[in-house]
This record gives sequence, C-alpha cells and structure tokens, in this order.
Amino acid sequence: MEQPQKFKLRFDWPHHFVALPLSLILLIASIVHLIGTLRDGQATSPDWILVGLALTLLLALLRMRVYATKTQDRIVRIEENFRYYRLTGREPDKRLSVAQIIALRNAGDTEFPALCARAAEENWDAERIRSEIKHFRPDTMRI
Repeated sequence: MEQPQKFKLRFDWPHHFVALPLSLILLIASIVHLIGTLRDGQATSPDWILVGLALTLLLALLRMRVYATKTQDRIVRIEENFRYYRLTGREPDKRLSVAQIIALRNAGDTEFPALCARAAEENWDAERIRSEIKHFRPDTMRI
C-alpha cells in the first residue's frame, strides 16, 4: 500500500484566490486613485474613505484567517488530548506545547503515546516529531 503524501499544503480557494487578491487589488487601486487626486489637488473625503475601507477589508480578511487557524489548533489539541487519554487512560504530559501536539496528530495510534513521551522529555520541535513518525495518519480536514 502506498504511503500517503505527508504535509500537503492546502488552500481555501475562495479565501486565498478570490477574496484576498480582490481586496489587495482594491487597496492598490484606491491608493493609486487617491495619489492621482492628490496630485490634481482634488482629493475629497470619499477618496480617503475608500482607501480606509479597502485597508480595513484586507486586514479583516487576514485576521479572520488567523482566528480560523487558532480555532483549528484548539480543536486539534482537544482531540489529541482525548486520543491520548483513550489510548493510555492518562492525560498527556503538560510539557507538550500546542505546536508539538499539532505535529503529533499525524502519528498512528500504535506509536502516538511513545512519541508524546519522547517529544515532551527531549523537547522536540514539530519538524523532529514529524520525522520520527513511522505510521503516518493524514489530517484531511485541516486547511
């Protein structure tokens, strides 16, 4: 059986390829328009408001993505804590960081508890944890 591709970069196409580019184009176009009106000495309040709204839209889209990612991180942490408890009957080591837990989510059930212990004891980073995973379990839901 073929091993699944590890750590494929995934995109949310409406966000990454529609909303972000359009908001960036809007910001650039509104700045170019504002500069043109400033050169002509005809800048009005709506020109400034358009730049402010375009900047606000871009920042809001970027923040929404950060919030979604943080929410996914919290959900993964809860799922993996429960998974560890289900496999061992104990809570995972408190020294495990969120980044370590997120990396450990791809470990198969047979190696998961041992990898958790080693990652906490030796303070492995996410890359080291991923390199130690032998039975890869893909996470197809994370974007």
